[in-house]
Amino acid sequence: MATALTVRLGRLPVLHGLDFAIPAGRITGLLGPSGSGKTTLMRTIVGTQRIAGGTVEVLGLAAGSAALRREVGYVTQSPSVYPDLTVEANVRYFGAMHKKGKADVAEAIAAVGLEPLARRRAAGLSGGQVNRVSLACALVAHPRLLVLDEPTVGLDPVLRADLWDRFRAMAEAGTTLLVSSHVMEEASRCETLLLLREGRLLAQLTPAELGRRGHSSNLEQAFLAVIREQEDGDGGTPPDRTIGGIRPAGLEQRRSVR
Repeated sequence: MATALTVRLGRLPVLHGLDFAIPAGRITGLLGPSGSGKTTLMRTIVGTQRIAGGTVEVLGLAAGSAALRREVGYVTQSPSVYPDLTVEANVRYFGAMHKKGKADVAEAIAAVGLEPLARRRAAGLSGGQVNRVSLACALVAHPRLLVLDEPTVGLDPVLRADLWDRFRAMAEAGTTLLVSSHVMEEASRCETLLLLREGRLLAQLTPAELGRRGHSSNLEQAFLAVIREQEDGDGGTPPDRTIGGIRPAGLEQRRSVR
């Protein structure tokens, strides 16, 4: 849960007083154009970004708390793997930090579909495969919250679809996922959306609600309509009001990550 979250880089404001809560056990999409503040927000949630104002709570604790290190997984845009190690060795290394054994390592590798390549060095993998190794390294700890910064960038459509199927299975098993993207087609794969633009939260709503609010079944066109609505100042529903039954952003939800 974030309340009045403000972040500055130097004197430059990047996030402007954000209020939202992320539903537990679901996939929440963080969507917005490049440069809208998505990565900064994710870094704030995992505790690697200093905030200038407001608060951020994750699983009931302040973001960045030591107790969250085994509860939160973070996959950055740049894969965090060792190229000279095999897939298995990479995952085993990260698993050892969380006292995980062989079964956990094998499960994480299987979850991203890399069993046939488990003994191959990361340096010999494609970019998409390396991304999946990085994801396996995060999954091996069995995090309660998994934060993914544009995990499908550079992947072909088949691999993207496969990853989203895996994300769905994880959510159904109880993991909370926050997935950023600037590809609006991926919005339809999420259960809840946070729409970010220029460091401001435009709305928190479902894909269906976005379509209705933007008067289009094309979610990209609907998002553009929401942007125009904000720019025109025509009295559209601001992000801290209930939208189509979604609890008010920033307020307590029954099953929210807070």
